[in-house]
Amino acid sequence: MVKLEKLTVEYQHNPIGIDTAKPRFSWKLVSEEKNVLQTAYQIIIMKEEDIAWDSGRIEDSSSVLVEYNGEKLTACSLYNIRINVWDNKGNEASIEGSFETGLLKGTNFQAKWISHDFPEEETACPIFTKEFQLTKEVEKVRVYATSLGVYEIKINGEKLGDTFFAPGWTNYNKRLQYQTYTADQLLDGQNEIQITVGNGWYKGILGFTCTPNHYGDRTAALAEMHITYKDGTSEIIGTDQSWNVTTGSIRSSEFYMGETIDSCFENAPIKKAVNADFDNNRIVAQESEPVRITQRISAKELIQTPRGETVIDFGQNLVGFVEVSLKGKRGQKITLRHAETLDKDGNFYPDTLRDAISHDHFICNGEEQTFRPHFTFHGFRYVCVEGMEDIGLDDFTACVLHTHMEETGTFTTSNPLVNQLQSNIQWGQRGNFLDIPTDCPQRDERLGWTGDAQVFAGTAAYNMNTALFFTKWLRDLASEQTAELGVPHVIPNIMGQQEGAAAWSDAAVIIPWVVYQTYGDKRVLEDQYESMKGWVDFITSRCGDNGLWQSGFQYGDWLALDKEESADRTGATDKYLVANAYYAYSTNIVRKTAEILQKNDDAKTYGELYEQIRNTFNAEYITSTGRIVSETQTGCILALHFDLAEEKHRERIAKSLETNIANHKNHLSTGFVGTPYLCHALTENNLHDLAGTVFLQEDYPSWLYSVKKGATTIWERWNSILPNGDFEESGMNSLNHYAYGSIGDWMYQKLAGINPLEPGYKKIMIKPQFIKGITSVQASFVSVYGQIVSEWSCVDNKITVNVEIPANTTAVIYLPEQEQPVEVGSGTYHYEYETTTTLEKQRFSFDSTLREILDEPLAVAIFNEHAPELMNNSLIEFAYPLTISEMLANASAEGKPLFEMVIDQLNQQDKIHGESNKVDASK
Repeated sequence: MVKLEKLTVEYQHNPIGIDTAKPRFSWKLVSEEKNVLQTAYQIIIMKEEDIAWDSGRIEDSSSVLVEYNGEKLTACSLYNIRINVWDNKGNEASIEGSFETGLLKGTNFQAKWISHDFPEEETACPIFTKEFQLTKEVEKVRVYATSLGVYEIKINGEKLGDTFFAPGWTNYNKRLQYQTYTADQLLDGQNEIQITVGNGWYKGILGFTCTPNHYGDRTAALAEMHITYKDGTSEIIGTDQSWNVTTGSIRSSEFYMGETIDSCFENAPIKKAVNADFDNNRIVAQESEPVRITQRISAKELIQTPRGETVIDFGQNLVGFVEVSLKGKRGQKITLRHAETLDKDGNFYPDTLRDAISHDHFICNGEEQTFRPHFTFHGFRYVCVEGMEDIGLDDFTACVLHTHMEETGTFTTSNPLVNQLQSNIQWGQRGNFLDIPTDCPQRDERLGWTGDAQVFAGTAAYNMNTALFFTKWLRDLASEQTAELGVPHVIPNIMGQQEGAAAWSDAAVIIPWVVYQTYGDKRVLEDQYESMKGWVDFITSRCGDNGLWQSGFQYGDWLALDKEESADRTGATDKYLVANAYYAYSTNIVRKTAEILQKNDDAKTYGELYEQIRNTFNAEYITSTGRIVSETQTGCILALHFDLAEEKHRERIAKSLETNIANHKNHLSTGFVGTPYLCHALTENNLHDLAGTVFLQEDYPSWLYSVKKGATTIWERWNSILPNGDFEESGMNSLNHYAYGSIGDWMYQKLAGINPLEPGYKKIMIKPQFIKGITSVQASFVSVYGQIVSEWSCVDNKITVNVEIPANTTAVIYLPEQEQPVEVGSGTYHYEYETTTTLEKQRFSFDSTLREILDEPLAVAIFNEHAPELMNNSLIEFAYPLTISEMLANASAEGKPLFEMVIDQLNQQDKIHGESNKVDASK
């Protein structure tokens, strides 16, 4: 028995407003049988009673992103879908759905752009209104709308849809999205439509200097309502100069500054709308999921701070706004101030917001009211309430806002700190994937930094379905890219003209590749190919006679800890080593992309270029004996993980990495570039145990340091809050900044072992790997074919592994401590077998100091027997504070087995004592 589920069109369920000329269909096979594969499919598309496309029976296993190949689609039309599928077990199944086209192109708008002629000092949001009469019974209503600014539409006082900040942030100079709505609010007789427009990204205050008018100095709106009557007739009501414009209760609204709502405001003058100009050729249909309220979080605690502030704690650093229900006196002003944290004394601390004021003001009208903003959002955990005396926690709700992507990944372990880290990564993604991938959601920035998005893209794709989100953003990236300057550092670009930089601008190449690998989406490679190639060509044009990129501004290993920040924040790794490592990496991706797209000449050209860069990189940055020029953690990581070092040098570079980490007491020192690949490079080079050690460190600098300090999101800096509770005071200290959350894909890939062997997970590799300190992992990932599950535990001398593989895929399972992989089809699999491995965190390790080791008589006895020269060395006391890793980092390799034996013996002794104590306690 097989059934079909999750029929989608361009990743969406029964979408309306689709303008894709050849939409793609995906479906999932579900079966309780094992080894189920689709053998054939049929797609039938109907427009009313007519067949728009019948694929016929296609003998093929494709069930993801199958392209429409029927008659040309027409605008504003409903198409019904039926999918029939046959599998290799003799079963047949079907599923039905629909999609509805939008206007197909912006020039099909019949309405006219309208604006207002309010004075420049007017901060209130304009409201465009139109009254109209209905005399016939309505069959269907669609509204197509966009704005220069951010807008919401009401019909008869009721908001259309449940989304926020439409039409989203795009490069308005090239692209503007429109949205499609259903409307059920029409009444017989008199009706009114209202469009309220806020400044938003179009003309609002943005950037480090908090300046307005990046795209224009006046908001505008464009909308038309298509009404189909039951008698078969129809009409269109669109914006034009017959509309009125006024202002209402929203007296001001800015993303950075907050919103003021005066419910006592009335009698605003009513004026006629004026014409506005915009090139409708730039208009495209909504390309990604909209921003919605995805969760509502109750207030957790009411706090009176030492300064006397009244503060509400929501228990989670989040992005959105607060909804408050109250009955105040007429004219009473309530102010909500937002902050991510309290200071170490327990006082409200908004300084991480810099110049973003983030105050919402609500003026009451004396009745029972519920206030919430319309056109602003905040990054916060705490809200300081002013203007209220009697506060009930139940009256305050935090509304979580982000692009409403499907959540696809779960990851939990036996280690609660790691579980909190995973939660922090996910919350960082929720807060910063708000229409674009922002760097931070709270301060006077919130920009689409390409470097942050690039390093996090792989992790993001495990946690959520990011296909549409990144597709939309990548189109803006391509629209901002030029041959002269390359790819801007932020997308959309409000930073002015600046040449592209490595790791940041490489988002143009790396993110399309991540989307392709995750979803099997070849179209994103086709759409972005010129952009991908253009970025590599830009670098090539900047190379010197030696064929390397060694000029211009670079971020290097941004915020790395191995160089004083006062220098330039770029870390100690040679910034041009970083640049050329990425140059090679991106060139190789372009080569592989050209091969996939069957651009054979390009594949040859970029293949040769890649080999040339790789050879020149080795000549410039790696000596003939395998010593790397920047013997930093990041320098070694890039040479290894990007496969740049020659095979004969990899072992030495891996040893250099190991030594560097040991000299940092088994802690990282990496920044934005090295951190995403650190644990990957260790695991891939037979240093997985060390990866686990670094990963599970709990003191500064480490991933778990922030967790231990109470973080609920990822910090911008490893020490955003110092051990003594003070704040890092660089003026750049976000407590919700997802870049270091890029460790997430290592957690999914190496600890849980969920990896694609073929794009889109058509073939899957399950290869979990153990680390000490975690005794079990349970992870799942909803791929485009269905849910993949990898669960394992290693306790009480027994390994247990549970795996789930979705129908229409196959997998290779590498069981821990088993020599041969197992090849399987779809289904659920359970494995159980004996082991002598113990994963519980042990008292003694290579992180122990020599003093801690020599405090144990057993260790002294072993050293006296096997290495008396150590015990008799007069300088031994100077080594007491060193960890064993530090000692061995600069010593000969012969000493390592002895220390391994000592640590093993001490842990065995410790275990015996522990078991003995348990027996005594039971007596």
